[in-house]
Amino acid sequence: MKVLAFEDSFDIEALLISASVDMSSIEFKQLWNTENWLQEINQFMPEFLLLDHFIPPTKGLEVLQMLNLEVHHSRAQRPETIIAMSSSSMANQRMLQFGADIGIVKMDLATLDIWPKDTGHPNVTPL
Repeated sequence: MKVLAFEDSFDIEALLISASVDMSSIEFKQLWNTENWLQEINQFMPEFLLLDHFIPPTKGLEVLQMLNLEVHHSRAQRPETIIAMSSSSMANQRMLQFGADIGIVKMDLATLDIWPKDTGHPNVTPL
């Protein structure tokens, strides 16, 4: 599973790990700005694209809108799943209107069923 996250405030990988997501089968990359968003998407080719709405310099909503155009003109391949992950549910709703597949408040990201869960060490019995 390849995951690309555009997020400027929170360490998304740490957030997922702290919620017991098993990262061993995930190729994860986080970018802290959207400066070269199209190049990054085209090079990494993620299955899952996570977009923060308020990230600079190009907001996640604008990235989504421009990505839609790039895909339409065959200059980019659309990730299987685009996840709007703003702290604002209204911002997520707006991104859903422009083609995001999932909208979720950022801090609830690990609750999505897409993530493999770390069930602990198989040879250790919990106390």
